[in-house]
Amino acid sequence: MGEEIAQPEDERFMAAAIRLSRWHTGQTSTNPSVGCVIVRDGAIVGRAVTAFGGRPHAEPQALAEAGELARGATAYVTLEPCSHHGKTPPCAEALIAYGVGRVVISVTDPDVRVSGRGIAMLRDAGIEVTTGVLEEEGRQSLSGYLTRQTKNRPYVTIKLAVSADGMIGREGVGQVAITGPEARAQVQALRAETDAILVGIGTAIADDPLLTVRAPGLETQSPVRIVLDPTLSLPLTSKLVETAREVPVIVVASEEVSPLGSEADGTPPSVLPDISSTSGEIGKALAPNSQDGRSSPAAENVVQGAGLQPISPLVEEMSGRTEGGNTPTDPADMDARRAALEAAGVEILYCNPYHPEVLLPALATRGISSLLVEGGAKTAKLFLEAGLVDRIQLYQAPLVIGEGGIESPLQATDIPSGFAHRGTYIFGADRLDEYEREN
Repeated sequence: MGEEIAQPEDERFMAAAIRLSRWHTGQTSTNPSVGCVIVRDGAIVGRAVTAFGGRPHAEPQALAEAGELARGATAYVTLEPCSHHGKTPPCAEALIAYGVGRVVISVTDPDVRVSGRGIAMLRDAGIEVTTGVLEEEGRQSLSGYLTRQTKNRPYVTIKLAVSADGMIGREGVGQVAITGPEARAQVQALRAETDAILVGIGTAIADDPLLTVRAPGLETQSPVRIVLDPTLSLPLTSKLVETAREVPVIVVASEEVSPLGSEADGTPPSVLPDISSTSGEIGKALAPNSQDGRSSPAAENVVQGAGLQPISPLVEEMSGRTEGGNTPTDPADMDARRAALEAAGVEILYCNPYHPEVLLPALATRGISSLLVEGGAKTAKLFLEAGLVDRIQLYQAPLVIGEGGIESPLQATDIPSGFAHRGTYIFGADRLDEYEREN
């Protein structure tokens, strides 16, 4: 049975499934947040989104809600139903068992164990299958999962709030509120749907940020907090350290300060918190997790850590006082700081903080599918220069910083090539322009 032709109502119901899928974005562990809508005689009789934590999947939940009404109905699913036995039975089998007559899919799963097999199972059972409905919108809703599957790294968003005179802050005064409350509320929502948020040690020391989600009703959806901190300079009295047992904190330290010291070969060990069921040695051809949380053969972009050269003079610059913090040199002092951070609940990842092409696969191996880079200027520039940014969110505010301002690494007039403008949004007095890397 070949590809079925899309029906006029397909886009309307798929749009509903995509909207539904976004409810749990960033909250489904290593699994993608998938939406499923069951439609019979033009009415929705079942709907579901992948549960918090990643299980159960959307399809069996929606089918259970529809019950007998699922027989002969059409199922709209944002991602190809899984076809293999993982920690849950295949969703394709559930659709067959309930007797649905047709399945409409937005995005084919790139996981080599699933890709096309779920569709084949359905068609072999006599079910009509239509694919590619609202595919662009579906891919955007699944961007983190798809990037981790195909590039072995998280989907990276850089968020910058820029004043009218091109600044992102002021030297020596800590955090500066550049945007208004409406824009800040939008950033809280972005944090809530992101797996991890990252800042440089300079920002962590100067601003003492919390980096959690504080929007009412979303407080439990805070991302993992990551600090690029080569010499373990994060103050033990910082808000990040003091709350590390409530919301995970990862400090990315240089291999040189690890207990192995010079024995480290540049390949970061797996010392991230066990936030997924996976483990793996970075630098080997391991792919990120698929819908059932298991590892699969990797595709591209896994980079060996040994023998890397600095990608630009920025790396040396960041190792200085502004982003690098104070540099403890006494081994005993370093051991004490390491022990104190770990006692507070901070996890330490020994991996060159200023080589994102090594760090990102390390994060992907542990199930982090989306990463928000929030500061500071040099950290943002680091990821931009490495060519490892997928989306740019540029807020522009009427505030003027004036003398002593910290210049933004990016303006609306110098967006890197290869990025497409996706939209302009107004929040109070502030303007947000969003750009996304073109594949």
